[in-house]
Parts: sequence; C-alpha cells; structure tokens
Amino acid sequence: MEDNENNDSQSQEVSTHDSNGGSRDKKGRDHRGGGNNRSGGRGGNRGNPRRNGPSKEWKLVEQLALQSLEEQKKARRWSVFFKLAMFAYVVFIFIALNPSTAGDSASSSKSHTAIVDVSGVIMAGREASADTIVGGLRDAFEAKHSKAVMLRVNSPGGSPVQSNMVYNEIMRLKEKYPDKKVYAVITDVGASGAYFIAAAADEIYADPASIVGSIGVISDGFGFTEVMEKVGVERRVYSSGENKAMLDPFSPLNDAQSAHFGSLLNNVHEQFIAAVKRGRGDRLKEIDTIFSGLMWSGEQALPLGLIDGIGSPGTVARDIIKEEEIVDYSKRPNALQSLVDRLGVKVGATIAESFGSHLVLK
Repeated sequence: MEDNENNDSQSQEVSTHDSNGGSRDKKGRDHRGGGNNRSGGRGGNRGNPRRNGPSKEWKLVEQLALQSLEEQKKARRWSVFFKLAMFAYVVFIFIALNPSTAGDSASSSKSHTAIVDVSGVIMAGREASADTIVGGLRDAFEAKHSKAVMLRVNSPGGSPVQSNMVYNEIMRLKEKYPDKKVYAVITDVGASGAYFIAAAADEIYADPASIVGSIGVISDGFGFTEVMEKVGVERRVYSSGENKAMLDPFSPLNDAQSAHFGSLLNNVHEQFIAAVKRGRGDRLKEIDTIFSGLMWSGEQALPLGLIDGIGSPGTVARDIIKEEEIVDYSKRPNALQSLVDRLGVKVGATIAESFGSHLVLK
C-alpha cells in the first residue's frame, strides 16, 4: 500500500503542469525550458509599440489623418480659385457692358466725324431717351475737331415728347454751331418718332431696304366690358372728375370722351407734320398718303423727298462729309443699370404699359 502511494505521488510531481505550459514540482519550482526569459511567459516584446514600432492599426490611422489634411488643403485651394474666377467674371461683365472709350478720346484730337446713336424705343429712362441723345449731341457739337455730326438711326419710334425734345435741341445746336452740318443715316428702321428726330438733320440717308416714314400718332389699349359681363365681374372705379377715368379699359366707351381723345391725337399729329415740313422744306413731296402713317423702303422714300440719298454711316462719312475717321459720342447707361434692365426688373412698368393706353409715335 505504501509503495503504491509513493508511486502515485511521484507521478503527480512529474506530470503536474502550470497554466503556462510548464511543469512545476510540488515545491513550486519551474521546469520549463528557457527559464531565464524575463518576460514572465508573456510572449516577449510582442504588442509593445514602444519597442517594436507602431502596429498596422496605428499606421492606418496616421495615413487617414494625413489624407484628410491633404483633402482640406485641396478644398481651400479650389475655394480660392473659384472666388477669383467669379470676381474675374463679374469684372468682365462690367467691362463688356460698359466698354472703354479711350480709343475714341485719342482719336478726337484730330479731325473726325462725330456720331451719335438713336437706337431702340425712344422713351424716358431707356437708352434712347432725350437726355441720353441730347447729352451725346452736345458733346459732339462742342468737340473742337468734329467736322460734322451724324445721327445713326435705328429705331421704330416712341414718345412724341422725347422725340420733340431731341428735335428742338438739334435745331438749337445747328444755330449755335453753323459750321457743323447734321446728317441722319437710317440703318434698319427710322420710323415715326425716329423719323421725327431725323427730320431735324440737314440731310437724311438710308439703305435701299431701310424702313422709313410712318408719320402718324397712335394710342392703343383694350376693352374688357363684354367679357366682364359674361363672367359676372363688376367694375368699381372712383374719380374726382367725370373724365378722369376715360381711358379705363374696364369701363364702357364714351362717345364724347372718344372724340376728345381723337382731337388730342390729331393735335400731336399736326405737331409731327409741322416738324417734318420745317426740316425737309421743299424737298418733301406732299402726296395724300405722305402723312398717313404709311412706311416706305429707302428706295421708295427717295423720290418722295423723305430722304436725300442712299448710303450707310461709313459711306456718308467718307463720300459726303469727306472725313472717314468716326468718333462715337453716344452716351451709354452705366453697366449695372443696363444689366438690371436686361434682366427685366421693370416688370411692373411693362405690365402697366400693356394694360394702359399710352401715346406713341409709331
């Protein structure tokens, strides 16, 4: 029995193993190989970043951080680039809408033909307003080296008031500067109020296909009374005078008011006729239809005395004025106002004009 117990205790001493894969005797002594390892059986320096360098995870985090910083730098550079590009675009737009006249100023130091544009609808607040055209005319006449003044006309007409203001100013400047003649050259169209202005020139020229004439006055509008009756709409308008609302498109037409407005149109028409006769004199062939509002081509207008010859701005400057050098004295609206107008900010005025009767030479 004792022998068996001794054998069992010896076998337990030999076969006893610790949790780290070594064997210990019953006195706790370690019998693993490499017992001199000071790591305590924990795998040496494995997992210690201070001794073996950063792990793969740390390297990945570092790369991601660097890439993020690089992306931020690129984003800032692109932001600066787009801001500069936008600034350059805005500067370009302003320069395009308000071109420099430095070249014209340099040319004005020698003899030249001064040109002023009458372009677009003649109306206050527009590019072809009386203030704009008159400003250019005064500069053209006052220029020391301008040999003559040319009106480059391309307009369907417009306000009789604005047209008459330009006409009268041309007449005044001609008296003040008798040595400088005024020539009107019609390009595409010189009708109604535009022809009113052209009639103040000493001579008028046009292209064979130009539209010339339309010596008449018109006021247009709409009447909605029957439509209102059909849809059951009641019109309510208040005025302090019985004729104050006579142009109201939602009220019935009054015969007396209609006759009065017709006499007003006739009076303005007579003013137009008188201005044309004063400007054209005996050159005008007065036929029954000459003041009826009809239009003619440049070729047809010549024998009627509406124009003096066929020509373009360039040929008139070269062959008639004998001064081929042309300097533009036209006044231009400022770039911002021009941009605003082109974007259609004046919608309210357009709507008002569409629904209200307005007097125009057209």
